[in-house]
Amino acid sequence: MRKRQTRKKMIDSIDCKIIRLLQKDGRIANTDIAKKIGISEATVRSRLDRLVREDYIQIVAVSNPMKLGFKIVGNIRVYVEIKKMDLIVKKLQKLKCLWFIVQSTGGTGIDTEFVVRDMDELNDLIYEKINRIDGVIRTETSLFLKYIKRQYDWGTALE
Repeated sequence: MRKRQTRKKMIDSIDCKIIRLLQKDGRIANTDIAKKIGISEATVRSRLDRLVREDYIQIVAVSNPMKLGFKIVGNIRVYVEIKKMDLIVKKLQKLKCLWFIVQSTGGTGIDTEFVVRDMDELNDLIYEKINRIDGVIRTETSLFLKYIKRQYDWGTALE
């Protein structure tokens, strides 16, 4: 018996068109996508399922945390011991107020973005949670004063 291959299928021009439409309006109906692209609704549905399952896209409501009661929003750069990167990442992923975590260049190791209700929560996040993780050398925090541009319709680099 041959082993079933689990290789991901690359996205194609139809997937790119679906993604572009969703980037402009995440609530667009599958039937409307199908009409605009000229394919069946069932095809849209199956392609969307695959795009989400294979982590090409997420379909979520992007909110403005400042308008939803979070008083402090910002970025924390986490300087780490590289040998402990995997352990640190696993622990950071468990912190709900960190909504965005990436490995980065520039000597930091990890950049995160956070939302918290107040200074007490920020203090707890920085000093009681992040800086107590084994392998964290130090952190630098920047607070966001206001959003100037938040745009998510960049398309794909595959078109």
